[in-house]
Amino acid sequence: MNNILQLKGQFQKRENTGGGGPINLPKGKMVSAAHLRELIQQLKSVYRYWENRSEIGGTLVSAYYYHIVAKSNRLKTLLGEGSKSPNESVRGVRFIQGDDEIKKHVFTHFVSRQILQDTIEKLELALKIVERDYGDRISHDDIEAINKGRYKDKKPARTVFVKIIVDAYYLEQFGVDQEYEKREITNDSIITIYKTGVDTISLLSKFGIDMINAEMLNDTTLRLTPDEIKILQDKAPYLIAMDVVDFSKISFDEPDYLKEEQEKILSIPKPGNEPVIGVIDTQFDELVYFHEWVDYRKVIQDDFDLCPEDYIHGTEVSSIIVDGPSFNPNLDDGCGRFRVRHFGVSVAKGFSSFTILKMIRNIVMENPDIKVWNLSLGSAMEIHENFISPEAAELDRIQSEYDVIFVIAGTNKPKNEKKNMRIGAPADSLNSLVVNAVDFHGKQSSYTRTGPVLSFFHKPDVSYYGGDGPDKIIVCDPLGKAYVTGTSFAAPWITRKIAYLIYVMGLNREVAKALIIDSAAGWKKSDIPTLNRTGYGIVPKRIEDVLQSQDDEIRFIMTGTIEDFETYTYNIPVPQDMKGFPYFARATLAYFPKSDRNQGVDYTGTEMDIHFGRIKEQNGKPTIKSIDQNKQSEDGPIILYEEEARQMYRKWDNIKHIKEIVKSNARSRKVYGAGMWGLSIKTKERAQVKAGRGLQFGVVITLKEMNGVNRIDEFVKLCMMRGWIVNELIIENQIDIYIKAEEEIEFE
Repeated sequence: MNNILQLKGQFQKRENTGGGGPINLPKGKMVSAAHLRELIQQLKSVYRYWENRSEIGGTLVSAYYYHIVAKSNRLKTLLGEGSKSPNESVRGVRFIQGDDEIKKHVFTHFVSRQILQDTIEKLELALKIVERDYGDRISHDDIEAINKGRYKDKKPARTVFVKIIVDAYYLEQFGVDQEYEKREITNDSIITIYKTGVDTISLLSKFGIDMINAEMLNDTTLRLTPDEIKILQDKAPYLIAMDVVDFSKISFDEPDYLKEEQEKILSIPKPGNEPVIGVIDTQFDELVYFHEWVDYRKVIQDDFDLCPEDYIHGTEVSSIIVDGPSFNPNLDDGCGRFRVRHFGVSVAKGFSSFTILKMIRNIVMENPDIKVWNLSLGSAMEIHENFISPEAAELDRIQSEYDVIFVIAGTNKPKNEKKNMRIGAPADSLNSLVVNAVDFHGKQSSYTRTGPVLSFFHKPDVSYYGGDGPDKIIVCDPLGKAYVTGTSFAAPWITRKIAYLIYVMGLNREVAKALIIDSAAGWKKSDIPTLNRTGYGIVPKRIEDVLQSQDDEIRFIMTGTIEDFETYTYNIPVPQDMKGFPYFARATLAYFPKSDRNQGVDYTGTEMDIHFGRIKEQNGKPTIKSIDQNKQSEDGPIILYEEEARQMYRKWDNIKHIKEIVKSNARSRKVYGAGMWGLSIKTKERAQVKAGRGLQFGVVITLKEMNGVNRIDEFVKLCMMRGWIVNELIIENQIDIYIKAEEEIEFE
């Protein structure tokens, strides 16, 4: 087996110099005068709707597109104010399904009545020019002539006129959303309202809803009773952006106990300086044999009545993290034991997710020494297709603000449920590592729930052994030895591995997450249905199989920080044979972007686009011939629609996994020029320019020699000659370093 290599060196950076040329309609396309008239009439209807409504200090208007649109094809001038981009007024984004079953974007903007009036006037001026000079339609060729100077009007300016026409081309219609006006909501729910020009507490008081800070998660997300929701539906249905029931039913299975009495008490040495993992769950029983390894903190109120069942699930989860291999030798991962800081935030029958969310943020803030958290609680209800749950959004925010990672159970389907179920909150958290379960034969478990999240993001991330049918995970709980199944008991095994990679091996969370996903994916080809059930694959049992590769593989990791549009190196020297590069290649990228739940389906704010492969000269410039044929952001005309970019290259996904298919009859790859390989990370932002600057990324790259030859020593020498610092991650050495670092020094 070969050890993983860590390459450290200087990445280059460059700004985005591509201007893209003047904007225009797609070739062969046009905008009709009739369509411009329709948009004007729709906006006039929107204006009349808001004419006598002043409560929110402006207007909410929704722009419906014909399909999913790229950022570059969103509104450029309509609904804009002066030099401000219309993007700045976006308050919500969702998908709808058209009659033709095509998925379409809907953007909700918050603008003043004056901007609404200005937009109507812009369209009316553009309509007059189209009718006067172009008859009943204006085409791509007409716009091309205008861009070359063939334009005589002073108002609107030439560039503004072209933007109006291009905006109109992608727009289907304008309107006011009132989706929630007649929807019946009978439970306490977490409601998100559109951000307007009025403070939320003041705004709701205008409608007779008295709001207190304790019932608010943030400026726009709050918990309301059914009566309060009914008031909002009657008086301001346009305000409601999304709703989810404040879940109280937790998704986990009851344990199966042995018929015999509790077996003999296991023994365990006293804890030392082992790494500490945070567990957020139901309560912990301090009478179990491993109690000295667990620092238990009850977080719910002291006056809350607890019963024996409230201590079962949390104790079982912590038993796996502390000492799971002792009673599951078939799952011995080689990670040793871990200490646990256990926070009891819930009871067995469930607890308000709204309350738990507020607890979790405080818990993470007050325990900065803990970098790895296990959360095996989840909702029995399905996630919504058009927005992230507030639970997941809060976890994503916490992970983007603090240097931590959550490992989350993928939630279980009830035993009597036959049909497919989407995963439950918070398993839709994109920054977290979400774990589904398989039986001991690697078959998808009967209780598995499925992704995707927001109809696009692959969740779960990976799968692990959680038992099913006769296959059981053995745990310790207050009654002794128990046999259990569920994603709740698959997730802690992955938590152990993540903790080992971060605490013991000294890797950052980006690389740790990428390593887990890469080791699960391997070289096998995965289809989308499989990715939505079991993620990228089953993580290997042994930590050595995560940290080492086969003798015919070169596996290395690289990390960096985004400081500009492109972060790259063209300086990776890969060994050759007489015919070229005899390798199959794969790469996994992970990063933790900032996100905004108010943006609906456009949830993640930063896109990192990975290109990895051989360096080839193109048009006099060095270019990476990426192993997945990714041509996004390359020079020259490229026709690639947004939906295709999302499906083919996982655009806007915070996990990128690209690879070549291993074939028995493959030939060595051609060598170009100096024979270098390159890695490029190109960054795009949805809303704020440069918002993703400072984000770290981790990349795991694997090269598999086609003929089974071990070329790792040659690779190390070539890298050192090229100025790379090469560290070999030897498990035994890292353990020694960790032990030395954790020793307490006493000064005399």
